[in-house]
Amino acid sequence: MIPERRTAPALLAIQDELIAREPLFHHPEHGTTREAFAAMTSEDFWETGASGRRYGRAFVIDTLVARYATPHDDDWRTEDFHCQQIAPDNYLLTYTLHQGARVTRRATLWRRTLQGWQAVYHQGTLVEAPDAIA
Repeated sequence: MIPERRTAPALLAIQDELIAREPLFHHPEHGTTREAFAAMTSEDFWETGASGRRYGRAFVIDTLVARYATPHDDDWRTEDFHCQQIAPDNYLLTYTLHQGARVTRRATLWRRTLQGWQAVYHQGTLVEAPDAIA
């Protein structure tokens, strides 16, 4: 059986702050420039895509700058958020992202710094079948 995940009440305000930033890099109000993307990621940021490929910070930022150079519309829906503190000022936010028929489970490791929130790591995993419940 899959245990129900609930964010601890003490972390709900932090979860709300992080939800406002997810899906990662898809909130123009946080900036769409190379400088903005650099500010929202740690220097050692990397991600694992739904394909299993790993991407470094420079590649991710280059891709984002190119993406935002042309207008686009993201028809995405998020749900099932869960936040855990994993170390002082470090939080894991997990959620499900629906992009039309494509569904992925997402995880972002966030760090609260003096300059604001920075993503340290991000991963998307493609959902091929519904969760098994025993």
